[in-house]
Parts: sequence; C-alpha cells; structure tokens
Amino acid sequence: MENLPPAHLPATTRRTFLTLAGSLALGGALAACGGDSGGLDNGGGGGGGKPTLKQWYHLYGESGTEQAVKRYAQGYEKAAVDVQWTPGDYNSKLSSGLLSNSGPDVFEFNVNVDMVKSGQIVPLDDIVGPVKDDYTANDITATTVDGKIYGVKIVDDTGFLYYRKSLLQAAGVQPPTTMDELIAASTALNRDSVKGLFVGNDAGVTPAFGGGALLGPVLWMAGTDYLTEDNKVGFTTPEVRDAFLKLRELADSGSLLLGAPTDWWDPSAFTQGLAAMQWCGLWAMPTIKEALGDDFGIVAWPALSSSVGKPSTFLGGWTSMVSAKAQDVELAKDFTKWLWIDNTEAQEDFNLSYGFHIPPRKSLASTAEALQEGVAADALRIFNESAVAPNPFWTPTMNSAFADAATAIVREGADVDAELAGAQQAVEAELARLAV
Repeated sequence: MENLPPAHLPATTRRTFLTLAGSLALGGALAACGGDSGGLDNGGGGGGGKPTLKQWYHLYGESGTEQAVKRYAQGYEKAAVDVQWTPGDYNSKLSSGLLSNSGPDVFEFNVNVDMVKSGQIVPLDDIVGPVKDDYTANDITATTVDGKIYGVKIVDDTGFLYYRKSLLQAAGVQPPTTMDELIAASTALNRDSVKGLFVGNDAGVTPAFGGGALLGPVLWMAGTDYLTEDNKVGFTTPEVRDAFLKLRELADSGSLLLGAPTDWWDPSAFTQGLAAMQWCGLWAMPTIKEALGDDFGIVAWPALSSSVGKPSTFLGGWTSMVSAKAQDVELAKDFTKWLWIDNTEAQEDFNLSYGFHIPPRKSLASTAEALQEGVAADALRIFNESAVAPNPFWTPTMNSAFADAATAIVREGADVDAELAGAQQAVEAELARLAV
C-alpha cells in the first residue's frame, strides 16, 4: 500500500483508512529514517510541577475527536499530557520522532515487526495481561510479536459488502455467499446506469491512492492468508490460484464500476446509485443509513465456494503504543493503562460518539447501545465471526510484491503461477531478512 492515502480523503473515512495504509508503511521507514521530530511542535511542560507526557495522534477527520482526546488527557492526575494532533504525513513525522529524543512518549499506530526488532516500542504485557481475555483473539494477534504484546487496541474497524435490498429484490438476487454467486449477482444487477459492484477504481488490487481493497479477501476466501501461522508464504496454494482466476473473471465481467469520483473507502458510489453493491467500511454505515434508510444490508466478503474458505473481512483500527525513548516509560505505560484499559467510558465515547467504530474491549462492544440492533448488530456479528487479524510480520516490501502480482493477474491477464512465484521469492527474501 501507499504510505498514506491522498490528502483529499473525506473526513469521515480518513480515520480508518490511514491505519490500513499506515500499518504497512511505517515498518521499513523506522529502520531507515533519522533526524528530528519531523517538524512537530513538541510543546512545553505547563504541568504545574507534574511531569509531562507527549501523546501523538494522526489527524482524525471526525468532528469533535481532537477535543475529546484532549479532554480525556486532562483527567490524568499523575502527569500533564501534551496532546499532539498531527496533520499531513503522520507516518514520516512519527518515524523521525521515534528516532529522536523529542518524539512521543505515547502514540497511536499499529504494531509491526520492524518497530519491535529495532527496539522502538516496549512490551505492554503487564498492563494488557490482566484483561487479555476481554479483547478478541484477533486484537491480541495484531499486537503480538514473538509472544509479547506491544500495543493496546483503541479502535477496531472492519468492512462489508453493502447491497441495496430493493435492487437485489428486483433482480431476483440473494446476497452472495460464494464467488460464483457474487459474479452472478454483479452481472444480474448490472443494468442501465447502475453497475453491479464497486470494489474500487482499481478492481480491488492496486494499492495506489487508497486502492487494493481485495488483496486480503482474495486470500481469505481461499482459506489462507498472506503468511501462515508459522510465518511462511501463504499464497501459493491451488485454492489461491482459483481465487485469483475468479477475481479476474469478476473484473472481466463488465459489471464492476470503474472511474468513480471517489474510491472504495467512500460510500458515495453506493449512496448515489452508481453501483448496486459496494465493498466499504463500517465507518461509512451512518452516511449510508442517512442516504438510504433501511434499503441496505451487509454481508462479509464471500467464500471461494461452499466447500473452500469462508466469508471474511479485515480487522482495521488503531493501537496505542509506548516509545522506548519515553522520558519515563513506566509513567507512559501507566497513562496508557489509565486511558485505554481502565477508562471504559472514554473508550466507548471515542469509538461511537464521533464516528462509527467497534470498541476493542468485548465487554464494551457487547453492551454498546449503538451496536445492538439492526444492521449495526449485523456488523458486530460479522466482525466477530469473520474478521482476519493483520500479521505484524507482513512488511511494506512484501505487500508491494504481492500487490504487483495481483495487479498483473487480475487487470493484465498475466500468468497466475508465474506472478505468484515472483511474489513468493520477494516475500521469502524479506522473511530471511527478518530471520523468521
């Protein structure tokens, strides 16, 4: 994926999309970048004799979020917390900040292996361990490297195949659960000025300017992942070959919307009637409901077939971490625990009062009023049943090689076996670098 999505991403979608790109982008940069704090104003103390903690966030587009996190910080009694709201290229600024002596004590991003191996973040098992069972297994997997937990999830996000109930009913189509059903539904719904399906202007496979939405689902629907549980290449199975051929068949069907004004992360194509179905995020649900009322439903991305793979979706979101260069690591850990583990009221507020996300704590998600009825309840169920955790060992170099292969296969008709073999070679070289 690209290091960051374009700056013009709509405010309502930037929050989650940045993490989908950023969790891959920062790993290699951390090992290579040096310098100062990336141009951030690191602020003074002003703590009235208290120590000062520096906490960094990227620029959330959702109205009220900045004011909320600053309000939370004011409630911490052991230190003054200097909240830095970071416009522009958060990845680069964070990379530089973590290598300097004036960077953050506590910051949000997502755990990756290079950050761990370069010693830039500290384990948080002591604060997460007592409540570990209150997080999904996926959240723990996404924050764990070599058996140690390095982050506290603060936001969970996911995605769905949104569909217009009325259009499916008129075409005699059921919500698809397999790839053959999806191809048939997309073709049947492709009529007049309405395309059957929108998965991005890149047909879902090219991670430039926010694309590549199907790079995970094409593997998950085949019953595998980028890497296996023991961190070997996971995409060279016969089922993955079949999945890519099905994705190419979908792209060649003529039923995909291409050239939409915005990409898959924005629901405009769906709400404006340009496509009968769209792959998009949970964050878009309030906008879709406002535009369409009850005339929409959601399902996970379909399985390859009734016997291979299963419906799936991604686990996105943000994670709070503690810098190894923090002025007081134990104080920074205590603040992280106070805010993102103990302060459940703030956690629910952060996830559901300004945007629409899933609180990572299972006890909160299962009782949050906004997630208990209708399509929102379906979203929570799909997330719990079908989300796939990102692997911290999957690096930007690996992703680039895999995406190049996917683009050649789906959009250019290249040989599946040859392209995946080339990607395998690149990924194995990275795994060797990491000594996995």
